[in-house]
Amino acid sequence: TPYQPEISQGLLQALWEYQSLMCELTGMDAANTSMYDASTALGEAARMAHRLQGGKVFLIPRALRHHRRAVLANYLVGTGVKVREVDYDRATGMLDLGKLHEALGSDVCGVYVENPNFFGRFEEQLQEIRDATKAIFVVGVNPIAQAIVRPPGDFGADIVIGEGQPLGTPMNFGGPLLGIFACRQEHIRKMPGRVIGLTRDANGHRAFCMTLQTREQHIRREKAMSNICTNESLLAVAAATYLSVLGSNGLRRVAADNIRRARGLAASIDKISGFTAPIFRGAHFNEFVVRHKKGYPAVHRALLEKGVHGGLPLGRQLPELRDSALFATTGRHTLEAVARLLAELEAFR
Repeated sequence: TPYQPEISQGLLQALWEYQSLMCELTGMDAANTSMYDASTALGEAARMAHRLQGGKVFLIPRALRHHRRAVLANYLVGTGVKVREVDYDRATGMLDLGKLHEALGSDVCGVYVENPNFFGRFEEQLQEIRDATKAIFVVGVNPIAQAIVRPPGDFGADIVIGEGQPLGTPMNFGGPLLGIFACRQEHIRKMPGRVIGLTRDANGHRAFCMTLQTREQHIRREKAMSNICTNESLLAVAAATYLSVLGSNGLRRVAADNIRRARGLAASIDKISGFTAPIFRGAHFNEFVVRHKKGYPAVHRALLEKGVHGGLPLGRQLPELRDSALFATTGRHTLEAVARLLAELEAFR
């Protein structure tokens, strides 16, 4: 924690650059120096929506990563805010706008959607969702995908969160992670975490300092926004470095490569007898849902026996998709690894 700005200018500048890059990716006016991960960022976003709007209901997609739902529930304990789920359209995989309109009311403090969503599907209805409600609009993003889609700020998002792990942090048995959190200018005072600012020192030279710290250790408890005691500064600096090295064109190439790989893998799986991929029509990022006509659990077990980890079985979370699994691919998957997966799927009977 850079408590003494006079000896922490390097770290402060690096975090300021990180904030600037997150604002550019999300189209927001301000970003904090990060949260623990996307799940805690979602929890904080829901609490912030409650502070801003005052309602007692926070809407989320029914198709949502289970750990994000669980952390969100923990963060809302004691607030009186209830979480309600909005179902997805069975044909497109996007949020069902009809169900959303049914769930909206004067007691709703916030609406959360993801782009791309849980199924890897690009959510093409952000403007329609924004127009449907005056509640706080929270959008979850994949920062890599943001290189090729319009930022949530263009659609009127109030808060943007995301998982920053793809920005140069290797997978390491579930962590460490990096929570992206950004918002509009008028909401900054209600935002958790820290904000680094650009200023001038006593000699008129450019300098950086911690401009806003809304935790209870620094201000009166009743005015604090969160009791978060630290953030993921090291990973935030790594993310800023990753983005700076790639540049805007490099990030777009990475995003386009993810789409190309997912499209190619889905097409190859779809050609195998008994499999359908993707099951939702429309544009995907690097994740898609695969269905097997006789159910997926047996496929998953067969793949594991061969040392291949297939997709995430969806039956436990979404019973209507018990014959399906969520697959993903990135540049980390070699041609040999993809060929092995396809061969094992071909061999399944």
